[in-house]
Amino acid sequence: MIIRPTTDADRGAVDALLARTYPSLLKADYAPEILDHALPIISRARPELLTCGTYYVVEEDGIVLGAGGWTPDAKTPDLGHIRHVVTDMRALRRGVGRRLIGHALDVARGADIGRMECWATRTAVPFYTAMGFEDIGPIDVPLAGGVIFPSVRMTQAL
Repeated sequence: MIIRPTTDADRGAVDALLARTYPSLLKADYAPEILDHALPIISRARPELLTCGTYYVVEEDGIVLGAGGWTPDAKTPDLGHIRHVVTDMRALRRGVGRRLIGHALDVARGADIGRMECWATRTAVPFYTAMGFEDIGPIDVPLAGGVIFPSVRMTQAL
């Protein structure tokens, strides 16, 4: 498996990964009426992330198995945010997410980020807990079009 920064050329692969994975993984933790509004928004790659330099894909034999990364906080210099993480359902429990987040945290430490925060889906809380993040509490994440997506704010000192 290799981890590399994304480019805009990865948009189709990341879109496909999000579109096939999020609906299946999230349905156990969210009501259908929430997913009906949120999935069209969150199941698309964010162009600004694809070209930021700190958003990555995990590939094996040219197949994208995971995507995600981090960005620095706009106002707090030592704070970073985990961003739009997904692991292909066919690759769960193979270390894809762990490698991806581990890489992101290592790069963030090298950029003098002292604390990382993520707004995790309810589904991802056990994963982030296993990665050393602490559950701070619920947070309503505003999405495009006034859609609110219930999430969990988590943090980790680096």
